[in-house]
Amino acid sequence: MSDPRDTAAPAGAAPRDGRRSAAASRRRQREREILDATRALFDERGVRDAQIEDIARAVGINRAIVYRHFTGKEELFALTLVGYLDELRDALAAGAASHGPSAARLEAVVSAFVDYGMAHPAFVDCAQTLMRRTGTELLDEISESALLRLGRGISGCLAVLTAVLEDGVQAGDFAVEDPILLSNTLYASGLGALQLARVGILVKEAAPGIPVVSSITTEQVRSHMVTSALALAASAS
Repeated sequence: MSDPRDTAAPAGAAPRDGRRSAAASRRRQREREILDATRALFDERGVRDAQIEDIARAVGINRAIVYRHFTGKEELFALTLVGYLDELRDALAAGAASHGPSAARLEAVVSAFVDYGMAHPAFVDCAQTLMRRTGTELLDEISESALLRLGRGISGCLAVLTAVLEDGVQAGDFAVEDPILLSNTLYASGLGALQLARVGILVKEAAPGIPVVSSITTEQVRSHMVTSALALAASAS
């Protein structure tokens, strides 16, 4: 008959596990507080005016504690962007779920992208800021786990658009050789178009060497984005 002591957990093991679990829970809670404060500052002031000192003050901690949880400002901003991307994915999915022909579904998805971007200008700023960095630069500035979460956030949004394009190809409505490439292109160009809509200014040449500006509305940008998406989807690559 075996001795129960042979299989018993070492004395103190459970308390140590409990302390580790409590510490991990506190760490996750603090990270969430920092991310929530960053998001609030983004929405209030914009990405450019959000400083680590302001974020730390909003949470009620020293800025050094922020760097205990995140490798730097870029990682903090990247993980804040993930929150926007999760919301955007839901908005795009709602558009894709609309019934009707392929063109109508694609229009609904593009319109959802425009609506979300105009309602959340900090999303556009944050996404464009990170897109200025190469993959190598991001690996130097952001941990692999954070990059994985960011990649999942972006791919989740692109998957919705890609599925609409693929459904259109299967239905014979679209002629897209590479739906993944097109969805990535539409996402990147869409961010630029949203910035144009926010600025609301068009530049043109009235005469050789004489530039003038005129205004552009969100609806004009939306119409252009929808028309461009439909044209690219309907044309064989």
